[in-house]
Amino acid sequence: MRSGALTPLSAVLVAPDFSAVTGTSFPEVLGALLPIALITAVAVLVVSAFAWGVAAGLGNWQTVAKARIGVLVAMGGAFLSGAGLAWLNWLLETGAHF
Repeated sequence: MRSGALTPLSAVLVAPDFSAVTGTSFPEVLGALLPIALITAVAVLVVSAFAWGVAAGLGNWQTVAKARIGVLVAMGGAFLSGAGLAWLNWLLETGAHF
């Protein structure tokens, strides 16, 4: 068989390479990044909520609108990081059955 010849589809194994990061596995790397994402989301939430309160007290409605968007983005980021981890765990669990 030539070196450039194609193999049949039944002989090809497609699987994720969890050893791409030396010494750790892919789920461990994602588990280490999750606290960073959540801490950042909480920090943005606190700063935006504080800015929202101060701007509302001073009557600056343009800043109130921007701070409200910051609060919504922070909550969305926290939700997506948690949901992303749950989805990844589900995909890894489903893939382990095949």
